[in-house]
Amino acid sequence: MKVAVLMGSPNDRDKMQGAADTLEAFGIEADVHVMSAHRNPAEVTALATTARENGYVAFICGAGMAAHLAGVVAAHTTLPVVGVPLSGGAINGVDALYSTVQMPRGIPVATVAIDGSVNAALLVVEMLAISDTDLQAKLLEDRARRANP
Repeated sequence: MKVAVLMGSPNDRDKMQGAADTLEAFGIEADVHVMSAHRNPAEVTALATTARENGYVAFICGAGMAAHLAGVVAAHTTLPVVGVPLSGGAINGVDALYSTVQMPRGIPVATVAIDGSVNAALLVVEMLAISDTDLQAKLLEDRARRANP
């Protein structure tokens, strides 16, 4: 079981590292890629269209400004896609938030807070825990730990 963690630029790695670290803490492989919906559209499309047969169970996509990465991925897969709007640019991520959350009907992208890569990973873990009792137990432990640091 693996989750693709995508970011539009190498500069986004620090903001998206929390997603990879969180997934790995739950025993889920995080396959991290840097690819832009604008600069590498063919690569993004190829990854999204072959994801299921290549063992992926979900995508976490972080991008700033126009933030089209999550939407492009969602247009090419039926796997869950969680978008992480990233801060930066003239309005510090609000543009990315609006771009990520405003998907057309029929192409859903779950969206978390600006720079919320940890919550994106936890949302994916919750989805997977629907049918995985080991992950359910790990989530309960994680919630207890967060409640009593």
